[in-house]
Amino acid sequence: MGRGVEGAFGGTRDGTLYKISFDDWHEVMRINLGGCFNMAKACFPGMREREWGRIVNIGSINGQAGQYGQVNYAAAKSGIHGFTKAMAQEGAKFGVTVKAIAPGYIDTDMVAAVPPPVLEKIVAKIPVGRLGQASEIARGVVFLCSEDGGFVTGSTMSINGGQHMY
Repeated sequence: MGRGVEGAFGGTRDGTLYKISFDDWHEVMRINLGGCFNMAKACFPGMREREWGRIVNIGSINGQAGQYGQVNYAAAKSGIHGFTKAMAQEGAKFGVTVKAIAPGYIDTDMVAAVPPPVLEKIVAKIPVGRLGQASEIARGVVFLCSEDGGFVTGSTMSINGGQHMY
């Protein structure tokens, strides 16, 4: 273990349950789930006082579908989806909406660290036939933060090229 990547969409320290260390488990939880908690804890009081706010958490396709060898990352990202739903219930009466985006495989440094033969297999399973772009995730965030996204709360928007549909 010990090999991991951290970026705008989170961090990984990949491994199966059998091989993963407690340190790698805790570090991935701290980065991914703890990051959402820290940001919400800092921002929510002011949003509540102003009776308006938008929180958009970044989950993952692997938090929705799971992924072999990413037991900690999948658990942390899945936790973000539950965190989002609970926060949405807390915020709604104060005009604060809370939602999440679950990106698929996006062309980031984290995905670039995946060995090329593995990445080729991943891309082959994406119906649109390519990795997503960070700008596509950003446009989803912009919509969810806008007045047009004001009735959306407690939901997760999947932006994954059709790789995981439910």
